[in-house]
Amino acid sequence: MKKIAILGSTGSIGTQTLEVVENQKDIIVTALAAGSNIKLLEQQIRTFKPKIACVWQEEKAQELKKSVRDLPVKIVSGMSGLIETATEISAEIVVTAIVGMIGIQPTIAAMEAGKDIALANKETLVTAGHLIMPLAKEKGVTIYPVDSEHSAIFQCLNGEEKRAIHSILLTASGGPFRGRTKEELKNVQVEDALKHPNWSMGRKITIDSSTMVNKGLEVMEAKWLFGVEIDQIRVVIQPKSIIHSMVEFEDGAVMAQLGTPDMKLPIQYALYYPERRFLPGERLDFWKLGTITFEKPNFVHFPGLSLAYQAGKTGGTMPTVFNAANERAVSKFLNREIPYLSIPEMIEGAMNGHTVKENPSVTEILEAEAAAYEYIESRW
Repeated sequence: MKKIAILGSTGSIGTQTLEVVENQKDIIVTALAAGSNIKLLEQQIRTFKPKIACVWQEEKAQELKKSVRDLPVKIVSGMSGLIETATEISAEIVVTAIVGMIGIQPTIAAMEAGKDIALANKETLVTAGHLIMPLAKEKGVTIYPVDSEHSAIFQCLNGEEKRAIHSILLTASGGPFRGRTKEELKNVQVEDALKHPNWSMGRKITIDSSTMVNKGLEVMEAKWLFGVEIDQIRVVIQPKSIIHSMVEFEDGAVMAQLGTPDMKLPIQYALYYPERRFLPGERLDFWKLGTITFEKPNFVHFPGLSLAYQAGKTGGTMPTVFNAANERAVSKFLNREIPYLSIPEMIEGAMNGHTVKENPSVTEILEAEAAAYEYIESRW
């Protein structure tokens, strides 16, 4: 029986991970962590019976503690609780499905405790890849990518030499506004941006997909995961989300991983690697599919992607500023405080005003995050 901990258990990736657990029936969930949805977390605790569960807010944790007082589960809160959850002694793999830079410290703690990581938290590598990848090597732990694109690349590289990579072709659906002009994007409302054509995801990542900032974060993440340069990563628009990503090798061969848009596939692959197991669900029907089309990304109409490449090439604390400014901008857009096109404007402003620190420590990364937040709040 495999034992896992899930950070972000009430979110999209977390709930789908638990669906995989229920379907396979040979995984024990030893620890769960969530933000504030204690109603769903209580249901998960009663179903999966973890040893420990964390809620970010102390007040919510106390409320949950009363609700599950009939169960032998320890309830903790805050960053210390998140770290305690990530390092639960019997867990072998930690699924890091928390959104945001809050995931960095518990991921590092889990790795230092010898846990393998099923990584769904982009921000960990985007902002701290220079710390995470050497630590994984030092501790002898494996990072299994959960993002569908990075899982696809990981699968394409099975049995291949990483040094033979010529380029990574990172696919993107183009989101709900593919083909729109900047003029047409001026009046985009929250409801419009939350209608992703292919994937069902959380609100923040859905907005990021619409601006293509999410793809920019994936570019920076891929750099660290696969040991390539930013310029070796090319984004390809593939609207149907059938090809999840590709690798072009030095000899010109291109390997691709295809499948239906179902996050349970990369989740299950990460949990059971290198074993493949049956996964219920729709299968690709090439006769119905007919054609697969490709387009170049529009860096002018979707400047968030261009800014991500800039941040990735600059390195140091710049990716942190890119990510933090985007987090705050998306939050403001979801709260209807700013128009849609202000999101990339806010990111660019924060990046232009930032003085880069090379090879930052975790403390310096968090300081850069706070400075980006302060910049945004002082000007919008």
